[in-house]
Amino acid sequence: MTVTEVTEIMREALWVTIKLSLPVLLVALIVGLVVSLFQALTQIQEMTLSFIPKILSVFTALVFFFPFMLTTLMEYTVTLFDRLQTVGAP
Repeated sequence: MTVTEVTEIMREALWVTIKLSLPVLLVALIVGLVVSLFQALTQIQEMTLSFIPKILSVFTALVFFFPFMLTTLMEYTVTLFDRLQTVGAP
């Protein structure tokens, strides 16, 4: 396995990591902004008010995006195993 192949595998691993985490992080970001705006408008400074909606929205996003995340991870794993099989081949 050459340096170029290892670099390509690492690049794909980073891209898969971004693809898997981005939907959930975007949901947490949007909910955090909405809750912060609500707190600023109403001047309610309760700390639990920001955590509970984020936890519920992240959990819901994980449930909703789980099929996409599983498919993406399985495709990457199959591709990686196929590449590892060809390393030992003459």
